[in-house]
Amino acid sequence: MAEAAWWCRGGTSKHDLHYRREAEVNTTVEELLLYFIFLINLCILTFGMVNPHMYYLNKVMSSLFVDTSLPSDERSSFRSIRSITDFWKFMEGPLLEGLYWDSWYNSQRPYDWKNSSRIYYENILLGVPRVRQLRVRNDTCRVYVAFQSLFSDCYAKYTAENKDLSDFGLKNGTEWKHSASSTNALWHWGFVGVYRDGGYIFTLSKSKSEAKTKLAELRLNSWIDRGTRAVFIDFSSYNANVNLFCIVRLVAEFPATGGLLTSWQFYSVKLLRYVTYYDYFIASCEVIFCIFLFVFITQELKKLNEFKFAYFKSIWNWLELLLLMLCFLAVSFFAYCNMQNYLLLGRLLKNTESYPDFYFLAYWHIYYNNIIAITIFFAWIKIFKFISFNETMSQLSSTLSRCMKDIVGFAIMFFIIFSAYAQLGFLVFGSQVDDFSTFQNSIFAQFRIVLGDFNFAGIQQANWILGPIYFITFIFFVFFVLLNMFLAIINDTYSEVKADYSIGRRPDFELSNIIKKTYLNVLEKLKLKKAQDDEDKKTKTTEELAQQARKEGFSENEIQWAEHMKAWKERLEKYYSTEIQDDYQPVTQQEFRELFLYAVELEKELHYISLKLNQVMRKLQ
Repeated sequence: MAEAAWWCRGGTSKHDLHYRREAEVNTTVEELLLYFIFLINLCILTFGMVNPHMYYLNKVMSSLFVDTSLPSDERSSFRSIRSITDFWKFMEGPLLEGLYWDSWYNSQRPYDWKNSSRIYYENILLGVPRVRQLRVRNDTCRVYVAFQSLFSDCYAKYTAENKDLSDFGLKNGTEWKHSASSTNALWHWGFVGVYRDGGYIFTLSKSKSEAKTKLAELRLNSWIDRGTRAVFIDFSSYNANVNLFCIVRLVAEFPATGGLLTSWQFYSVKLLRYVTYYDYFIASCEVIFCIFLFVFITQELKKLNEFKFAYFKSIWNWLELLLLMLCFLAVSFFAYCNMQNYLLLGRLLKNTESYPDFYFLAYWHIYYNNIIAITIFFAWIKIFKFISFNETMSQLSSTLSRCMKDIVGFAIMFFIIFSAYAQLGFLVFGSQVDDFSTFQNSIFAQFRIVLGDFNFAGIQQANWILGPIYFITFIFFVFFVLLNMFLAIINDTYSEVKADYSIGRRPDFELSNIIKKTYLNVLEKLKLKKAQDDEDKKTKTTEELAQQARKEGFSENEIQWAEHMKAWKERLEKYYSTEIQDDYQPVTQQEFRELFLYAVELEKELHYISLKLNQVMRKLQ
């Protein structure tokens, strides 16, 4: 009756609050179980995409083409060459030796290799390698008037505007005539420029002797000159033992400053996805992933329709949207990569006398792997949504939310000082220290200084006055002052949150309590007999106490009153110990009335006990 009256007055009854909380608990448990199944499926899917042999295949290819010593110079390799002369030594030495494995180590051919090379005897060379050069035009920069008598030519750095499209040299082959880029060509981001496709291209022959003759001819006719800005060496191989394609790109950049900068890319990818039974199991996981994606999108659309703009007030909903977007991108990349494999793979393998451009396929597969990696990262982060009901995690989230304004103010001050030091380091040491050669490198170098990784000798050698001053003041202000201020902000806020939780501000329910309660309910259902035995034992104990009270001279009315008070006391204690401990709602009028009546009855019971004690004392006297 009182609860009905309270409901009519516009409040929420205790029963309704408890029901709502129980519904929320059940929904959370169901979401958690469903999400764990999704996470397990995603982990199987992602780890099934990665083959441990990818690392070893990249490693052996890198050691063969990057670390092999140049002829007559054991200390130099492609990794360390810095001149055009050394580059030609590499082309005619380690490159040819690494590409053409036309016989065993004992000069025999134990089986028919069908006019193809087997790198390390296991990796078949697909098609023929391709060498491509990008050039810039003469007179793309201006020479100062006083030096025009000394410099008649001027070649600027590589840009799309400075790119040379005219024929040069012998002008009698594709290596001397410019070829336009293809429609699906990708740009290459190098050390000193961003390079487009196309250029002056030639392919090596399947014969090692013919390839060596071709390279010697290009060297004698100065195929690489002052206008050269980049040379790309591309080839691909396939290892049937581990079902992996290895796409290799070796890059030599010729900056306008002179010299030579080398870089390389080794991509081991699985273009033929479904070969073994395990591959088909992964395919089933991919189908399940798409089903989960459809279910999660449906759930979020229902929530968005129910809560409208209030849906975007929760950080977990934003994380959910980000995760769904990443999953959708992953599915899109997967479909695009498989479609490109189907369209291009057969065409590339059809003509074995030309260069098969697997770099395009490898590029998109690497992007797909990156999207999947980011997706599973945020999928694991979402676990915090479910364990945030735990008291410790709730304290962490409360601490971060409370100190967010202070952290934003601190971050502004931190990045002002950090950027000032980064620009100072770039301007003072940029021309001599590699870590400060660009403004971006200066920023990362300062982060490494904070972590204890720094080159103080290089800084001091670059400027023996400003170097130590820069280093000491940076360590003092950033490491000793600013970082300790950041820790103080977090520590003080955490102390406040800890104090609030000590006086009762806790989460409405904890995940551990949910799991424990469910576990106990299951045990209780499985052990009904034991629960009944406990109830019988409790009844038996009550009867024994009543008989003992009769022996001591208590009347039946007194015994019944004591049993009534005990039952009422247990009911109230159970009610408030279970409800108030887990639900910190404001006390209603009905609750206050029950507490008041309980206090009155306790007072009567204490008065009754006092009278009995007085009687006992008079009898003893």
